[in-house]
Amino acid sequence: MPKIGNIQLPEFPLLLAPMEDVSDPPFRAVCKTNGADLMYSEFISSEGLIRDAIKSKAKLDFSEEERPFGIQIFGGDEEAMAMSARICETVNPDLVDINFGCPVKKVVSKGAGAGVLKDIDLMVRLTKAVINSTNLPVTVKTRLGWDDSTKNIEEVAERMQDIGVQALAIHGRTRCQLYKGEADWTLIGKVKNNPRMHIPIFGNGDIDSGEKAFEYKNRYGIDGIMIGRAAIGYPWIFREIKHYLQTQTNLASPTLAERIEVCKTHLAKSLEWKGPKVGIFEMRRHYTNYLKGLPGIKDFRMKLVTLETGEAINEVLDEIAAHYKDYEFERTPIEIINYHEKCPL
Repeated sequence: MPKIGNIQLPEFPLLLAPMEDVSDPPFRAVCKTNGADLMYSEFISSEGLIRDAIKSKAKLDFSEEERPFGIQIFGGDEEAMAMSARICETVNPDLVDINFGCPVKKVVSKGAGAGVLKDIDLMVRLTKAVINSTNLPVTVKTRLGWDDSTKNIEEVAERMQDIGVQALAIHGRTRCQLYKGEADWTLIGKVKNNPRMHIPIFGNGDIDSGEKAFEYKNRYGIDGIMIGRAAIGYPWIFREIKHYLQTQTNLASPTLAERIEVCKTHLAKSLEWKGPKVGIFEMRRHYTNYLKGLPGIKDFRMKLVTLETGEAINEVLDEIAAHYKDYEFERTPIEIINYHEKCPL
């Protein structure tokens, strides 16, 4: 069973990926309930933490129920990364994770996220700075490389391990791919099966079913899987994958009553944590998958994304429950949501 420092994980852990403006405490809570084994904060700017930026500080919040829990930071300056790691340590997470994978322009242009893939020596220096500044285990999330001609993940993995990184999560795309095309897991498998490597290697990219998780686990030998966009509005993906890995059979889709109940729970936690305006706005991206498969749901969904109070939204959710009370869900592919302006890893 994989270990990160003193953190003992299950035999084949399922990780919830850090996703900007998605992986907040309300979302993490419903994913944890449904089987996520290790979760992370939204990615946090090292510069923002040092400046005491309110939004960055808020991302440090987590509950004891979420453990094991990691805080993910990003940046391109060694001193800032070291200082931000020390700030993270004050809230006592289980680990610190470094983001070398975010491909969005505003992050890359600052020499951070996937931008660091252009300069592996800088990646090493930034990582060393974090490792030397904290007693917590340090892990890294990254991509295959900058573009198709510079897929240097095998070198990156060895060098990260050599300086003390205790686990590596690899997204099977280059920075230039963003989220387009299919994730290529071949190099993830090569990293895992490199005889020099002994730290846990987690694969990430396009996992949206138990069948695919089972296939990739066996084909590439990875230590666990990180799930991102497939969990948006569908936290059941974790329990479905675990069930399939154990039995090679599919769980029935969550019932309408369960979907409505979890959606309401998610909304209530979002309102409590973010307040009415932001809490309602940021819930809107989740409704599509919570209600996916219901015939003629478009009109109801349009109401949900325009209403501005929790009471009104819950009334519409009750209407949906009544209107579709006899509907039985068929198992359908999960819709992989993409936000071009965000950075869902």
